[in-house]
Amino acid sequence: MNRIAESELILNQDGSVYHLNLRPEHISDTIIFVGDPDRVEKITAHFDNVEFTIRKREFKTQTGTYKGKRLTVISTGIGPDNIDIVLNELDALVNIDLEKRMVKEQLRSLKIIRIGTSGSLQREIPVGSFLASSFALDLSGMLHSYHTETITLPEIEEAFIAHTRWSIYKSRPLVISAGKKLLEYFGEKEVYRGFTATAGGFYGPQGRVLRLPLQDPELNNKMHNFSHLGLKVTNLEMETSAIYGLCALLGHEAISLNAIIANRADGTFAPDPKQLVEDLIGYALGKILHM
Repeated sequence: MNRIAESELILNQDGSVYHLNLRPEHISDTIIFVGDPDRVEKITAHFDNVEFTIRKREFKTQTGTYKGKRLTVISTGIGPDNIDIVLNELDALVNIDLEKRMVKEQLRSLKIIRIGTSGSLQREIPVGSFLASSFALDLSGMLHSYHTETITLPEIEEAFIAHTRWSIYKSRPLVISAGKKLLEYFGEKEVYRGFTATAGGFYGPQGRVLRLPLQDPELNNKMHNFSHLGLKVTNLEMETSAIYGLCALLGHEAISLNAIIANRADGTFAPDPKQLVEDLIGYALGKILHM
């Protein structure tokens, strides 16, 4: 195995990974992702104790115990580009010897649980519901930087491309499955199963118009009407496909849990989104405790 150069794996003076400022002992094998740094403490407020806290830019990490189980909570910030940073650096912490700069012979698998908010594209998935993403639809293009042939589902991709008349000037959409074990574990009847689209931005990439016209103003309607063997695009957000893709490539398990705070199909918005997120946190922690 080749030594990884300093320019490729950048470490801080204390030996921590560059962006997250973490060393291997700072994280657990079960990690909760949130987008907002302020949401980290909304989760760790439920912990018995917090043993470690650090923040750099939008990346805030706290590790502690919840009813005796050691957990880590990390804020990723918004978007697939941030997920690329977070997951590569987390994988480096557990699967690369940082002193020797060599990939370890024995690889570890992390469990990644995203707790986030999302907008539904289907009327039958109402505001106030929880959704676990069975599949993710990558519209951002970030994953094309890697060899993804072994983790994608081309049949669904081709059906989506044909249905939407996808522009040849955009990156090819990719479809990736959730981690099977975690999807089964978070499989209660009251939690919707979803096909989650991940956009690379909040405004134009999600069909919002302020002053700039859209390349395809009908894309959200096309996604709403897409159906392939009963599979419909259920919701739209900005991280899930990047998490699923990188975890699949790196050998980690991932599940994305979404609190539906808006319904784009009927124009409704949750009257108390903060409480809805708190309810999802409580549900997720209860499940994680017994994993």
